[in-house]
Amino acid sequence: MSATSNATYLGLDLSTQQLKAVVVDNDLAVLCEASVQFDNDLPEFRTYGGVIQKKEEPHVAVAPTLMWVKALEMILDKLRVCGVDFSKVAAISGCAQQHGTVYWGKGSRNHLQQLNPGKFLHEQLVTSFSVTSSPVWMDSSTTKECNILEEIVGGPQKLAEITGSRAYERFSGPQIAKIARRRSEAYSNTERISLISSFLASLFIGDFAPIDYSDGSGMNLLNIHTKDWDDVLLETCGPNLREKLGKPVPSYSDVGPISSYFVERFCFDESCRIIAFTGDNAGSLIGMRLKEGDIACSLGTSDTLFLSLNKPKTVLEGHVFCNPLDDKAYMALLCFKNGSLTRERIRDSAAQGSWQIFNELLDSTPRGNFGNLGLYFDAQEILPFVIGDHRFNKANDKISRYSSKEVEVRALIEGQFVAKRAHAEDFGFVIGPNTRIIATGGASANKAILQVLSDVFNSPVYISEMANSAMIGAAYQAKHALLRNESNFDEITRCLPEPALVCRPYDDAESIYKLMVTRYRKIVEEIKKKTSTN
Repeated sequence: MSATSNATYLGLDLSTQQLKAVVVDNDLAVLCEASVQFDNDLPEFRTYGGVIQKKEEPHVAVAPTLMWVKALEMILDKLRVCGVDFSKVAAISGCAQQHGTVYWGKGSRNHLQQLNPGKFLHEQLVTSFSVTSSPVWMDSSTTKECNILEEIVGGPQKLAEITGSRAYERFSGPQIAKIARRRSEAYSNTERISLISSFLASLFIGDFAPIDYSDGSGMNLLNIHTKDWDDVLLETCGPNLREKLGKPVPSYSDVGPISSYFVERFCFDESCRIIAFTGDNAGSLIGMRLKEGDIACSLGTSDTLFLSLNKPKTVLEGHVFCNPLDDKAYMALLCFKNGSLTRERIRDSAAQGSWQIFNELLDSTPRGNFGNLGLYFDAQEILPFVIGDHRFNKANDKISRYSSKEVEVRALIEGQFVAKRAHAEDFGFVIGPNTRIIATGGASANKAILQVLSDVFNSPVYISEMANSAMIGAAYQAKHALLRNESNFDEITRCLPEPALVCRPYDDAESIYKLMVTRYRKIVEEIKKKTSTN
């Protein structure tokens, strides 16, 4: 099918806790949305927050690969019930949580190519994975492998120069190295290693889909300058790894037609094209249509800040990825592991599980929170590399608890955004009244939280009409990639409304939070010193 006036486009987002899908028309207006919640809709896999973590292995986080396969079938059924005509879908693209890896067992390519449309997908792929539970971005069990990767190339600065990031525990390269070292039999039985994004695309094409440049640059394996795997890093992580990864491709690549399985089972047109799937942060960059100088703030299971770059910058804290819209450009990203799940924990303990009560408590406390500053890390944080709850009073004394629930709530939210501003400034972001912050993710629907974001950054906050920017970005990429020889991305998306202004900072915000950012830096240094000596 060519991109006719009645063509539609399907975008998917496989995040930590759910699989979401959206269908847009030729004018990019939303026709239908659907979601599958892993914990609630697929309880047989026994995940919590979409992952499995055991007390005896607190740094290990995995998700059942087959759960994602089953979720795809469920979401297509939901879209069909919603009235979506799959025969009109001209192209499909998607994105997924970054850094997770999927290990296809030997013979799995043959399984993909010979799927029976009369049977469920998950039933046919039940034996296709050499590692049945995929390591995800929340996993922080690869410190040893990270140290080896940095050492082999001459230190963290050199690794960041090559791959866009120093070695990080959640990145795919160290995780692959861990599998190869500790589970050598499973590794040798692996025919192909996918990222979660390319794994999902593989299901659609009925073959191994390539890893795209943007998601591939979150692995500590891809040279972001040459857009090819680095041989030294490949050899360090595992034997025959180049063969297992395949050749990376630009993020806007057409990777093939849809599998006959979906044509026969769901009535897709056989000419429907599959566009390379990418990482969720790259998807958000597309969906939010960032302009130069904008900062995107995604508030989800993990919180992230990102923006477009014309040239890569070598940094030790933060990441540089390849840009999904332009393979000569880049995007910068700062990731904070403790996002919505931490906010939900404090909501449950301090506000009876109610966001309304949470917001009332937040609004009842003044900016600056009487000098109280809290840092809450349920999981091992990335920036800074710290875990646990750390509460401080105005004298910077560490205390075990706050005197009231409202102080606790504001300490959490202010602490999260003060950390983001401090690390953004360290990265070189210029922040101030002329900066536009575009908020997305689940918490972007909460105006009370966004007001604190605006105050801490002393910048106006906007939201896109579509809150799920990664998912909608996938749909935009489907059309952009199909038509990019005829129109550029700006022309294709010109019909869309500009982000809406939600809140502006109060006049006294900068004087309050500039000092808190300075305090935050000192507090973190003290925490790091105490952690290193214990």
